[in-house]
Amino acid sequence: MSPLSSQVMVATNSWATRMADSVLQTYPATQWNWHYEHGLVVKAIWEAGLATGNLRYEQFVRDWVDHFVTPEGNIRTYCESDFNLDQINPGKLLFPIYQRTGETRYLRAIQRLWDQLKNQPRNPSGGFWHKQIYPDQMWLDGLYMAGPFIAEYAHTFKEPGILNDATRQLILIEQHVRDPKTGLLYHAWDESRQQRWANPETGCSPQFWGRAIGWYAMALVDVLNFLPVAHPDRPVLVGILSRLAQALLRFQDPATGLWFQVIDLPERPGNYCESSVSAMLIYAFARAVSREYIAPDFLTVARRSYRGLLENRIKIDGRGKLTLEGTCSVAGLGGDHDRDGSFEYYVGEKIADNDFKGVGPFILAALEMESAEGGHKP
Repeated sequence: MSPLSSQVMVATNSWATRMADSVLQTYPATQWNWHYEHGLVVKAIWEAGLATGNLRYEQFVRDWVDHFVTPEGNIRTYCESDFNLDQINPGKLLFPIYQRTGETRYLRAIQRLWDQLKNQPRNPSGGFWHKQIYPDQMWLDGLYMAGPFIAEYAHTFKEPGILNDATRQLILIEQHVRDPKTGLLYHAWDESRQQRWANPETGCSPQFWGRAIGWYAMALVDVLNFLPVAHPDRPVLVGILSRLAQALLRFQDPATGLWFQVIDLPERPGNYCESSVSAMLIYAFARAVSREYIAPDFLTVARRSYRGLLENRIKIDGRGKLTLEGTCSVAGLGGDHDRDGSFEYYVGEKIADNDFKGVGPFILAALEMESAEGGHKP
């Protein structure tokens, strides 16, 4: 069983399983995509299956993976030469299926993704480019896409030296994007300082985008779950996580317990409490408390936010299907002329219902909270 997986049986009528069932009702094979947000929600359903013993979830995930992995171990629609860290994220699903089946095709698919990471372009400091088309840029998002995959690869194939790259990436970006005044993390860092969004002195983008920080927080707890106790970077990552948690506590909305799209500007017109960052931080905080990475009081913080999501962002139709409202559909930097990292850009992006970038973390958050409320460690 993966170290990420819950070992406590969760009720089959839980919020986690109700959301997983809602996804399965409206996610036919014609919509399946080897894409980071699809990988995120499918991984969450896998975790729900482990937590509940629901074999239907496991079968769905295996069908989803087999839709892409050919008998030769190729991955349909995946293109290594894009050097896109987002395309690594669905590969996290390959590990448990390979471990359960021992089939060579899954091993070959894992190795194809690992080949990309071995050759991933890096900035002068050794940080992964987010994509081939984004030279010298590290994004917080990419740390979640690649970091836990590297850590699980090292764990699965007993290559502990590889862990150092996963920890190095997390430490490097925090050193450059952390704001000493607030303790928050800027969305991205361009070491070359060539992007128009990059601060000419620091190379950082100009705002603290909520979901980017959520991605990074999840990356920390997921990588830590594969890191041996004696690993020298373990206390460093725990320290980063603790600092970030303390910083985020200052910006939790007192009315709802949620976090804002642009974290530090709650009063600015147009800003709003955003669902995906809130779900990501619930997951990260609850899991970090269960693993004793951060103080137990942060479970209360997670509980307040979880209650806020349920009360303010979850809608239930007459058939019991759940809708998660209030997720930013997409946000990035560069490329299109208006992706300038400004406040106006982030709050102007489309808000969507049941966006997988919110739904996946909601399922993971619900699993953690339901386990914690049962008095057990997952």
